[in-house]
Amino acid sequence: MTYKTTIEQTVFRFDDLKTLLAKATPERSGDQLAGIAADGPVERLAAQMALADLPLKAFLNEELIPADEDEVSRLILDQHDPRAFAAISTLTVGELREWLLRPETTQDRLEAVCWGLTPEMVAAVSKIMRLQDMIAVSAKRRVVTRFRSTVGLGGRLSTRNQPNHPTDDSRGIIASAIDGLLMGSGDAVIGVNPATDSTEDYIRIVTLLDELREKLAIPTQTCCLGHVTTAIEAIERQAPVDLVFQSVAGSEKANRGFGVDLALLRQAHDAGRSLKRGMPGANIMYFETGQGAALSADAHFGVDQQTMETRAYAVAREFNPMLVNTVVGFIGPEYLFNGKQIIRAGIEDHFCGKMLGLPMGVDVCYTNHADADQEDMDTLLTLLCAANVNFVITVPGADDIMLNYQSLSHHDAVYCRETLKRPPAPEFETWLAEIGLTDRDGTLVGEPAALSNYVRSSALIGA
Repeated sequence: MTYKTTIEQTVFRFDDLKTLLAKATPERSGDQLAGIAADGPVERLAAQMALADLPLKAFLNEELIPADEDEVSRLILDQHDPRAFAAISTLTVGELREWLLRPETTQDRLEAVCWGLTPEMVAAVSKIMRLQDMIAVSAKRRVVTRFRSTVGLGGRLSTRNQPNHPTDDSRGIIASAIDGLLMGSGDAVIGVNPATDSTEDYIRIVTLLDELREKLAIPTQTCCLGHVTTAIEAIERQAPVDLVFQSVAGSEKANRGFGVDLALLRQAHDAGRSLKRGMPGANIMYFETGQGAALSADAHFGVDQQTMETRAYAVAREFNPMLVNTVVGFIGPEYLFNGKQIIRAGIEDHFCGKMLGLPMGVDVCYTNHADADQEDMDTLLTLLCAANVNFVITVPGADDIMLNYQSLSHHDAVYCRETLKRPPAPEFETWLAEIGLTDRDGTLVGEPAALSNYVRSSALIGA
């Protein structure tokens, strides 16, 4: 179907929905690299005007990637709930934006339409929204998950303590984890990106983290971010696996590039649940995504990178995960060129994930060859706190020495706690006070003896 609009007697035509969505996308280098971006601001405005007038029902009648060729497209069709869609089925994309922004559109209403929205509908409405629009709507949407801690409650901010090490050295991992704990980081998860993907190293790392958690009675969960096949092997050997991790994308071909499909993810989910760790009914999956993943795998099928990112959320929500985060600036300037594009993408991803019912977090980050700096990350972090983001990722000094990119520091989490008044998960908040790390107001007051004694006496540190 052809879509068109007119600006000052110039008629702009867009051959199909895929083209319309791409041309309506705010400027980013990834779509320019793919050759699908608008020619300039006027064509982009024309596409956004045409998109705003498009009925939501059109997304149910025109496939971006044919379902008979792509299992993610089939999943999206299977997930769609006509009863949930009924409340908004007569709206256009522009009218959906207005409906989302109404004061009477509260948490309950957003939750009620969640499974009536497709990823493409959500991506479309984000393209005609300003940052403040997406922040205002996201702030109303709470998605709460639980394992040992409760993440996503209103007015709180959780953190992933990321103690990566270039060689997966046990001493280095534990020292880095404790550094984060001393700054109150780690209530979402203590999660390590392994330098290798052997089952033996995976088991060693999850055992190491579990011993740390048990020794200090930390009300959190741990994760080694190895491949799901490695996790399954470790689970079969009864390793202490809390969260099962996997990177996912928005097409079957892109997921195959990650070495997974939906069947394998279901197997991993079942394996994780078989251990029965965490509280009853605990959420046990952890997914990461990122704009540009499908394009870098030549698996985007001409669809813009932000819409492909949102399609990945259909994969994630199928498994009722504990945590999901976009690694927003990690892939590089080929996809998000500068701080402005990274900030926009972070707010988009968080908004789209929340609209689709995901416990959405953001790795506020950039690569060293991007046109961005830590002040851009300060801006994005502050905006995300206003948007009620579930969690962010922090590392020592904002510099990940294993993955070689810039993220947030543990000190940035303290800024959120003390200045923006965003306490951690309630169980973790209580633990911090009980061990003497924070006072009654949640302010850091010094190094607790329990952690200091553990550092000095641990056989892991002394190994």
